[in-house]
Parts: sequence; structure tokens; C-alpha cells
Amino acid sequence: MIREVEGDILLSEAQVIAHGIATADPFDSGLALALRERFPSMVRDYRHATHSRQPDTGDIWVWKGVDGDGRVRCIVNLLTQGMQSQDKSARPVKAKLEDVNRALRRLADFLRDEGVRSVALPCVATGVGGLDWADVKPLIRQHLDGLGIPVVVYEVYRKGVKADEQLD
Repeated sequence: MIREVEGDILLSEAQVIAHGIATADPFDSGLALALRERFPSMVRDYRHATHSRQPDTGDIWVWKGVDGDGRVRCIVNLLTQGMQSQDKSARPVKAKLEDVNRALRRLADFLRDEGVRSVALPCVATGVGGLDWADVKPLIRQHLDGLGIPVVVYEVYRKGVKADEQLD
């Protein structure tokens, strides 16, 4: 079941938060920046992991850590964008629908395999990724709607506002 909400995804009660990043993301804008500020160890762990194996677009990278409330949080990073080059100053390129499709398929597999009870995600790949929500939304429905768990899509960001996720 997919539920579209307005609010601050960082206040989500969902078991997993998923969001899109680039393969060598600087985590310096949008939700990635907010996650870096809240979970700096996630970014350090990601950078460490990418030194040993360069990730591919369409992959996912899963991180678990403890938030300020002492709860274990699971963040699934969907690798929806590549980079302009391998140079350290390179910026992310526009996302491709085929990479978003692959990442969402891998997310669905992860959620199913791990027995996840709920997931929250923004309008993936539509900010820095540059894709049109009208093109991405059907992919979310295709891959996540049939999982039998609440899928909360944060269509509008409202800082500090807790959404009515109806997870109970």
C-alpha cells in the first residue's frame, strides 16, 4: 500500500528510509545533506565502502546506525546517478530511469528478503537527479506496491512537520 504524504522524512516512523544518491555523492544538498548532518557516520562508512569497491548505478547500499533517540535506523541509499568523471571535484549527472528502475527493484528485493515492515522515501531522483516525478512514480508503484507493507512517499517536504504516515 502506497501512501503519499507531506512532511519531514527525517521524522518518519518507517522501519527503513530510502533515498537516491550518486555513486560518489558529496552528500552536500537536499535529503543527502540532511542525512549527513544527522548520521555523519553513514557518509564515512559509505566513502570507506566505495574505496574498496566502486558502486554501480542501479545498486543499493544499506546502512544501519543509531539515531539521537537511541533507535536503530536503516537507510537504503539508491544509487540512481553516476558522476561527471572520476575526478574528486566531479558532480553528479542527471539520473537515468533505467538506473532508478534497477535500484527500486533491488530495494524491493531487500525489503522482502529482510522482512521489512515499512519504508519511507522521497520523490526519488527528481531533485538533483533531474527526473520528472510523473516518470518515476509509476516505477515506485511497479516495484513497491505489491510488497504488502506500508510504503510512505514524501511528495512534499515540510521541515520539522511529522507526516500522518498511518503505520499502525
